[in-house]
Amino acid sequence: MSDTLPVIDMEPLFAGSEERVLVAGQIAAACEAHGFFYLVGHRIAPTVLRDLEAESRRFFALPQAAKMAIGMARGGRAWRGYFPLGGELTSGRPDLKEGLYLGTELPPDDPRVRAGLPLHGANLWPPELPGLRAAANAYMAAATTAAAVLMQGVSLSLGLDADFFARTYTGDPTVLFRIFHYPASGPAGTDWRGSWGVGEHTDYGLLTLLAQDRHGGLQVKTPGGWIDAPPIEGALVCNIGDMLERLTGGRFRSTPHRVRNLSGQDRLSFPLFFDPDFRAHMHPLPVAAVDAARIEADRAERWDRASVHAFEGTYGDYLLGKVAKVFPQLTENALG
Repeated sequence: MSDTLPVIDMEPLFAGSEERVLVAGQIAAACEAHGFFYLVGHRIAPTVLRDLEAESRRFFALPQAAKMAIGMARGGRAWRGYFPLGGELTSGRPDLKEGLYLGTELPPDDPRVRAGLPLHGANLWPPELPGLRAAANAYMAAATTAAAVLMQGVSLSLGLDADFFARTYTGDPTVLFRIFHYPASGPAGTDWRGSWGVGEHTDYGLLTLLAQDRHGGLQVKTPGGWIDAPPIEGALVCNIGDMLERLTGGRFRSTPHRVRNLSGQDRLSFPLFFDPDFRAHMHPLPVAAVDAARIEADRAERWDRASVHAFEGTYGDYLLGKVAKVFPQLTENALG
């Protein structure tokens, strides 16, 4: 594992300076080579991250009954709430993690909620920890802003104007946020040998911004093999998702990654997914083209033998198809 991920400073994108062109070139190179990079200059204050980690550790230290009181079965079509250890599947296998699903908070009278649009609605919060809501909302707001600005750099990297994605796909983005806890080991009496914190997978949408604690465990698949993506203080990890690969015709690659916590300590991670409007149709960009050979090559290369380039429909169609495999026990009741 001799390869390393590049570090990109996105501050010029916030500043709107002439150096945006340089940043756009760095983004293009990273997305073509790895689909992953570290991100600094994101303007998320260190105190916001510290508060989020502290409150999250308090949440996972609660008794199991208190966490299950806001279980995902209570979240309905909004698909929010807590899931226990082993409650999420990757490629059909239970992950060695527990977590809290959150997202953009929408009131009952929001048109998307009134229409019963899946994955839209209210978050569930533990009443014992009012500080978690404040900390998570502060982080989500700051990370969503960073992701929207970063998409300007992605637009420029593709030879488009900076506001292209905001006009076409992310004016009303799908923003989902997860707080994951990877325990130091599996539960007593359970054989977790060979289990991953999360197995090999790709993300579904446009961009993922990941904050991780100091313990690490993230690995990224490259042409030369799997490489570690250890935490860098003050930096986020950014990776692109299936729909950005789809939109760019395969120029930017949605890279498989996985997590195994070997630190001997409880690990936390905080992925925020900045994705297209749920109702947006996913067609290749004007600057992209896909041929039959690319579709077949994609199927052969991916672990799931599925091609993002063969997909037709809205982002919501794609997302729901993936969610159904992650939580099959909930899908029929919550999303049926």
